[in-house]
Amino acid sequence: MSGEPLSQKEIEDRLRELPGWAYEDDRIIRTYRLAGHVAAAALVAHIVSVQEELNHHSHLTLGYNTVRVSVNTHSAGDVVTATDFELAERVEGLAPAHGAR
Repeated sequence: MSGEPLSQKEIEDRLRELPGWAYEDDRIIRTYRLAGHVAAAALVAHIVSVQEELNHHSHLTLGYNTVRVSVNTHSAGDVVTATDFELAERVEGLAPAHGAR
């Protein structure tokens, strides 16, 4: 999956619509906190299914009660594209059902 790199302004504008997400090291990132390890692992499994559906994959880090999502588009040169925001928006939509904050 590829796409055109977003400008710094476009990234900043889109991040305003995704509280908790940040731009760092050419990626958009967010860390979610959950009630415990099982809840965190369930969120990871749910994110993985969305990534498969979109054919766009992030870096996921599972901690005891945390999940860190870090994404950019490898096929566009490891930059942020609209596809990364599509994935972030989908993750934002499913995270509350897991008790993520």
